[in-house]
Amino acid sequence: MATATEKLELRREVTVWGSYMWGYADVGADIYAALGLVMLWAKGATSLAFALAGLVYIMIGLAYTELAAAYPVAGGGQFFTLRGLGDFWGFVAGAALLLDYTIDIALFATASAGYINFFLPYLFGVNIDSLAVSIGPLHHVNLVWMAEALALVFFLIALNIRGMRESSLLNEVLGAIDILTESTIIVFGFLFAWRPELLAHQWVTQFPTFKEFAYGSSLAIISFVGLESISQAAQETKRPATVVPRTSVGLIFTVFIFATAFSTMSLGVLPWQDIAKTVGDPVATLAHAIPFIGIIAGPFAALLGATILLISANSGVMSASRLTFAMSQFNFISDWFNAVHPRYRTPYRTILVFSGIGILQLVLSFLTPNAMDTLGNMYAFGATTGYILVFIALIKLRFTDPYAPRPYKVPLNIKINYRGRVVEFPILGVIGTLGISTILFEVILTHAIGRIAGPAWIILCFLYYAYYRRSKGYPIFGNIPRDWEAQQIKVLEAAEEYDLLEEYKQALAERERLEAKAHVK
Repeated sequence: MATATEKLELRREVTVWGSYMWGYADVGADIYAALGLVMLWAKGATSLAFALAGLVYIMIGLAYTELAAAYPVAGGGQFFTLRGLGDFWGFVAGAALLLDYTIDIALFATASAGYINFFLPYLFGVNIDSLAVSIGPLHHVNLVWMAEALALVFFLIALNIRGMRESSLLNEVLGAIDILTESTIIVFGFLFAWRPELLAHQWVTQFPTFKEFAYGSSLAIISFVGLESISQAAQETKRPATVVPRTSVGLIFTVFIFATAFSTMSLGVLPWQDIAKTVGDPVATLAHAIPFIGIIAGPFAALLGATILLISANSGVMSASRLTFAMSQFNFISDWFNAVHPRYRTPYRTILVFSGIGILQLVLSFLTPNAMDTLGNMYAFGATTGYILVFIALIKLRFTDPYAPRPYKVPLNIKINYRGRVVEFPILGVIGTLGISTILFEVILTHAIGRIAGPAWIILCFLYYAYYRRSKGYPIFGNIPRDWEAQQIKVLEAAEEYDLLEEYKQALAERERLEAKAHVK
């Protein structure tokens, strides 16, 4: 048993497959919620909207791959921003991503319950919409659907407190089934149902206006939100410098292929209106229209959607808890959160508190006319804000921390001289910053709830941050002194990356030798 002075750390037991599935669980489910919403606005240009958002997503994914392999600690984008831009911006990135993770819990638990409700007419002869009630001035409040979603969240909370192994195992089993079935739907769809002339017709005659396309493409990025889950689990991953690049690159292209394939196939199988009007179950609608397998593909796609959305909600619980665990360690929030369960060695307090915030968001969304729309409207704001800061941090860290080993680097670098040292400047970081900034602008311009609730969340979090930092005597906009080099050595030792550790120590020794030589002169 740990003594009072011992500081328990997160256990490293996530394997290559487990790391891959943490990312797939979070990103792979998004197409089930986003396909109908994007098609409602992008119409005949839906595949273009997904492709453009996917290109930005690839650049984001490569940036996260470099940073997570170089700094394998819990916190993901929040830590990278802290490391590169300092305490205040690290907090802003953490608050933005935390909004995304808590909504992830609420949105995908609700969506998972929605797919489960597909079977209600067959089992009980009732439709879920018929169970909605009015409560005073509130209309169409579906308490049954809300209760189902809450039950799923409570189950996931217990699972994550129990331990990473059990939580990761759920992702691995269900994720493998989902990848296989998604691939089957795509293959059968293109072979037996896809008509290129229908795709061309809709592209020519059903192209959206610029405003509609901007709205649709901003929703399309939702299909790729969550890829940072791999970096969130880096501190619990075995040999992260080796594992993270492999799993990240594999995840990036798997999800990109699935998202563009589903959107392209949809426009060649059905008119976009048929899918857009079934926003709650677009993949099942698409699967039902495929010959030979359609009779069972509809129900099976509903089951598929329920499972993958459940593991995405599970990934949200994991990411929110690990992010806030890291934020407490760096004095952004109270150290009360910086506690690991003495038996299961999981951050149980952050799991309970921030999953509780997800529960509150879930309940409040069901008091609005459309719970899914309310949650989905805010989903992209937090991620795009955090991604912008990560890109900027990627660029700055190339200059301020050139000594940390980088097992993987984003492509398209140019060598420049900086203070007597050659630095590889990431051109892709600049392009990615411009791309994700454009999407954030679209979100703020076109999403009424997102542009109000998103900044309001950041402001509320900042008020807490300012109060906490002032009460502890820490600077609000300044930085707490930190020994990053000692911390990096400790991280590499804990990760058992001994080759990288030796490389890092040699780089620091060479720097000290050059500084001493310059001082003598």
